Amino acid sequence: MKITTIILAAGKGTRMCSDLPKVLHKIANRPLLRHVYDMSYQLNNNAIKIVYGHGANLVRKVLADIDVSWVEQKQQLGTGHAVQQVSDQISDSDIVLILYGDVPLLKLATVKGLLANVSDKTLALLTVKLKNPTGYGRIVRDSSGKVTKIVEEKDASITEKEIVEGNTGIMAVEGNKLKKWLNQLSNHNAQGEYYLTDIIEMAVADQITIITTQPESVDEVLGVNNRIQLSHLERVYQQEQAIMLMERGVTLMDPVRFDLRGTIVKLGIDIVCDVNVIIEGENSIGNNVIIGANTHIKNSIIGDNVEILANCIIENSVVGQGCKIGPYARLRPETVLAENVHIGNFVELKKSTVASFSKINHLSYIGDATVGAQVNIGAGTITCNYDGVNKFRTIIEDGAFIGSDTQLIAPVTVGKNATIGAGSTITRDSPENQLTLSRAKQMTLAGWKRPVKHD
Repeated sequence: MKITTIILAAGKGTRMCSDLPKVLHKIANRPLLRHVYDMSYQLNNNAIKIVYGHGANLVRKVLADIDVSWVEQKQQLGTGHAVQQVSDQISDSDIVLILYGDVPLLKLATVKGLLANVSDKTLALLTVKLKNPTGYGRIVRDSSGKVTKIVEEKDASITEKEIVEGNTGIMAVEGNKLKKWLNQLSNHNAQGEYYLTDIIEMAVADQITIITTQPESVDEVLGVNNRIQLSHLERVYQQEQAIMLMERGVTLMDPVRFDLRGTIVKLGIDIVCDVNVIIEGENSIGNNVIIGANTHIKNSIIGDNVEILANCIIENSVVGQGCKIGPYARLRPETVLAENVHIGNFVELKKSTVASFSKINHLSYIGDATVGAQVNIGAGTITCNYDGVNKFRTIIEDGAFIGSDTQLIAPVTVGKNATIGAGSTITRDSPENQLTLSRAKQMTLAGWKRPVKHD
């Protein structure tokens, strides 16, 4: 079975009150349209077409990496008109699946169930029963329960508005039939638009049976038309992610206060996450990892038996097994920690490697540095890596001890087992096994008196 998926994504989204096209607003830091694409991409033998319009250049730029055919709808004249733009790219034998770029939580299983109902004598339609179907087209059935048509709310009678079964707009049908019905659409309705839903009545007239299915959850088929709906679906999505992780053995202290805005490609066991943890991008988290409150991890690898205390930021970094990080530590991109490294409070690392059993425990900045094994870096140490134009590297070899309040002016090397006295500014290489320091001579001025204020 060859599938052609048409994703309708041309609307402006006026109620979003935004310059950004609606389908580029995000859930879990991914555009709504990307969610729909990622789901449909999992279907086998599937050619995806995206009908785009408002914010055309930006939509294509943001989603430039996806494997689709882009079809522009220059005038937005309704859903039927949108699908008509793709008509010449549909083969008669294709199964055509219609999806929407602002319905981000539709499940693959739901779509597969829909596609299973398509044949030369049937059209598959996804409907939903709602407590309040206001705004939805109503599914009209005859006395035997067969679908006869869909009536848009603005065209519905009082009786039809009482119907609680709504149209999601999601359907699947053979290509030759769809193209025939698209050619018959008219805009003689309250909106003056070409409704895709009108093909249901045409199908019935052609003795095609409409087979309906429903999603497991109403949230699957909810669209985003305003910020309130966007917020609701964000929380639905995050709750799904939290449940998935807990089922795989992760302890979430409060599942409501946890966000997964990406993927965990490798997930260990006995992971504990405190509240307000955000995991973003593509990550790997090992066994027996503890992640403290208010911590943000992005595109990083966290080894086994790591403890990350509260309020840390770890981005594009590698944290080896047995490390202890934080609280209030920041690992910036290209930081690599070997096993059993300690990074303490208010320590920032950038583009640096730290070998095993080294400690940087307090109030330090280590940038563009290579730190050896069993190094101890005292509080307030700074690698001065930037001269205003170029970056330079600091090398601190195994076993070195860096005293507090030290500035290492790169490029500079601190030799193996060297000691740097506290309060030093080091501008030249420091030899192995030696004490190096630079300090002004301490003086006490006898008889000096503190100034006092005179009236």
